[in-house]
Amino acid sequence: MDWLARMNRAMDYIEMNLTGEIELTEVARKACCSSHQFQRMFSFITNVTLAEYIRRRRLTLAALELQNSDASKVIDIALKYGYESPVSFARAFQLLHGVTPAMARKDGIALKAYPRLSFLITIKGAEAMNYRIETKEAFQVFGIEGVFHTNGGGEAPHTPAQLWQQCHANGEVERLAASAGDFPSFVSQDLYKVHAVCSYRKTESDTFPYMLCAFKSESSKTNGYSTTTIPAQTWAIFPSEPFTWDTFDDTIETLYRRFFSEWLPAAGYEQVDGMELEIYGGRDGLNFVELWFAVRKIA
Repeated sequence: MDWLARMNRAMDYIEMNLTGEIELTEVARKACCSSHQFQRMFSFITNVTLAEYIRRRRLTLAALELQNSDASKVIDIALKYGYESPVSFARAFQLLHGVTPAMARKDGIALKAYPRLSFLITIKGAEAMNYRIETKEAFQVFGIEGVFHTNGGGEAPHTPAQLWQQCHANGEVERLAASAGDFPSFVSQDLYKVHAVCSYRKTESDTFPYMLCAFKSESSKTNGYSTTTIPAQTWAIFPSEPFTWDTFDDTIETLYRRFFSEWLPAAGYEQVDGMELEIYGGRDGLNFVELWFAVRKIA
């Protein structure tokens, strides 16, 4: 089953369960990936989180029922679409539609409708994507690990970005760089010492691991750090254009979005367990990042 079919199968499941409980593990199973991987793909492709999409769809259907059924009580509609009380339902409804549920039943009231999403391949601009496919033997990295919830909850830091901020502030990034040692032979000498790796081991279904890491070599000093082995993989590698740090967020977000929305649906590859590396470097006074996605050919 190809990428588009799997993503649309996941959307079918969501649509059929808008009035019940939506299990994110089942959504991911329909798409043949992890929960974290699916939610990341979804948000990069659609510019909205999966949780927000589900909320909008439920409140769209609730508005239609309010307009088309005078007999249904507001509390019944609230419970049907997953709200525990009329108060929480009214608050969410007004935030989305700009009116209360009671007002939604009046003639001429303007409401918002968010249609069901489907995934298609579309022809976009002719801007080229630079990438290369490389097969690498197993290697090891070591560093500072965090395990994060897909919804951003749990103990602080709540996100990988916050982990970076914390480790820059307390000097851990500099200490990790000093412990890195020599580069292995398979990476460029233009790289910085500290990078990041994501989804390199199994955690709970609603969490994912992320590590600020350095490549391990014979000269590395790994005491006190987490170490993990990255197995032999085929990597789809996407380099950025040179950038200054003030444009970093836009640069890396564009790389991720184009990978998920343009390259992956049409390339004949799929991700392997969502594993990816963020590799940082610099030359001529500017920075660059390479995103390494573990992939395999779709049979």
